[in-house]
Amino acid sequence: MQEDHRSELEDLRVQLRHREAEAAEKERQLERYAADLRETFKRERARSQQLRDSYVATVRALANAVEARDAYTGKHAERVAAYGLRIADAHGTRWTGDPQAEFGFLLHDIGKVGVPDAILFKPGPLHPPERALMERHSLIGWEILRGVDWLGEAKLVVRHHHERWDGAGYPDGLAGEAIPLNARIFAVADTLDAITTDRPYRPSKTFGAARGIIADSAGTQFDPDVVEAFARVEDAELADIQREHA
Repeated sequence: MQEDHRSELEDLRVQLRHREAEAAEKERQLERYAADLRETFKRERARSQQLRDSYVATVRALANAVEARDAYTGKHAERVAAYGLRIADAHGTRWTGDPQAEFGFLLHDIGKVGVPDAILFKPGPLHPPERALMERHSLIGWEILRGVDWLGEAKLVVRHHHERWDGAGYPDGLAGEAIPLNARIFAVADTLDAITTDRPYRPSKTFGAARGIIADSAGTQFDPDVVEAFARVEDAELADIQREHA
């Protein structure tokens, strides 16, 4: 009887060692799987970053091609993009690494490739028919980018960056929060750069002067919340952006 118990006990020990060996092997397999997944994730992340970098380079090349036509604007698109992203941060917008806002800011004027030079560079005021052609640039830009799926939300900035909070803008006469947020932020950044940059017909003004003009247009041209966010951005930050993209 005791011999039987000893035999059963030995069998149990053998089974236990076998199970322990199986468990250890499964644990090693899981560790190998986890290592493979980590390596795969690293490779995919690197490929995603490479793809994003390629997109950014393409967008910047397009923006530079548009601005090369106008020596007076300099790096306008880059400045506006930097101003816009800083205002967005002050507004509390969470980009979560999504480059769509920056893409839209950089490409906002791509439709001007379809505007005749005689109108685009006219030193004096535009006549109504000329103004109508100029205002078509937002729709022309939308059409140019329409089939580029990876631009996504960026195309909305291109189409709507001249809409006004009060609905008096173009091309669609959108008002209030019907205007995409990125386009509302862009409108403030664009006006800031226009006021603080030298033009053939007038010298630049200070950031303080620009703040006053923009504040006076809150609730009419601009989203009041975006103007309030802009007010929280310090002049020193704006000056750094201006110097970096001079």
